[in-house]
Amino acid sequence: MIHIFDVDDTVIQKTSAWYFLREALSKGVIRFSQARRLPFEWLRYKLGRPNMDFIEDAVKAFAGIEKDALDQTAQSCFDRRIRPKIYAEAARLINEAQKRGEKTVFATSSLREIIAPLERFLGVENSIASALEFREGRTSGKLIGAGVFGEKKKAAVEAWLEKNRLRPSDVCFYSDSYADLPLLEICGKPVAVNPDRILARTAKKRGWQVMRFRRTLGR
Repeated sequence: MIHIFDVDDTVIQKTSAWYFLREALSKGVIRFSQARRLPFEWLRYKLGRPNMDFIEDAVKAFAGIEKDALDQTAQSCFDRRIRPKIYAEAARLINEAQKRGEKTVFATSSLREIIAPLERFLGVENSIASALEFREGRTSGKLIGAGVFGEKKKAAVEAWLEKNRLRPSDVCFYSDSYADLPLLEICGKPVAVNPDRILARTAKKRGWQVMRFRRTLGR
């Protein structure tokens, strides 16, 4: 069995991008004006009408950031904000799967640079994530490939499985979000974790397992 985890609201409480933005704003790595559209995009998502290209659109405003500053901010964000918010139940599931010799993978719309410290901490060796493009050590305002969200996350996971000669039927996928329904539907074992109302309704209708994570690692 391959265990694939969404990250935001599944492995961690709330979203990695939110924690990172707070850290980056506090350090002056980004300006508030660069992030001003994000609350609007978040509202659209919560209302069930997401902009499926929001990641590609959002990163345009973040061109010119030094990679070193980004990596340092991601690490301090993890240490100060994300690590205490890791769900203990998710950490246990990942650890138990690894002890059995089973693959553990993140599939997340979050940026690869933001979740890299989380990967290291939990020993997750593979991630399917949105990836920033860099030119001469600075963000270009573009992604490498597509943002990993909705149908595009499904396509990215399918490509990763094919590359590794694995089958969707061998995947246990954990997610909180209705946006991941396309991927949940093709996996052998879909698991709804802290599901939003749309996913909770779908999981109940289809008899999918539902898990509720509450306890975090804390400081």
